Amino acid sequence: PEMEPQDGDVLISKQRRGAFLGTGLHEALQARGVTQVFVAGIATSAGVESTARSADDYGYNVVFVVDAMTDRDAEVHEFCVEKILPKIGETATTEEVLQRV
Repeated sequence: PEMEPQDGDVLISKQRRGAFLGTGLHEALQARGVTQVFVAGIATSAGVESTARSADDYGYNVVFVVDAMTDRDAEVHEFCVEKILPKIGETATTEEVLQRV
């Protein structure tokens, strides 16, 4: 039940690989003064990377929650996590993120 939408939540319907293009995500984050985003997902080499690149282009600090993402191709996932994503933002585990909250 705690994962159900709550009053005040903003729901964004993603139309493309990334969560920014063609959605109101950037505007919704700006309106709330958000400067950092945490990215996770089911397609490290597509949706996660695309969303993160856009977030970086918009000037957000990007954190990748690496144990909360995956890809159909394990080798591609590992390559992204080890080589690509650290060039875009920080990487952390779910436990590390929750320890800082």
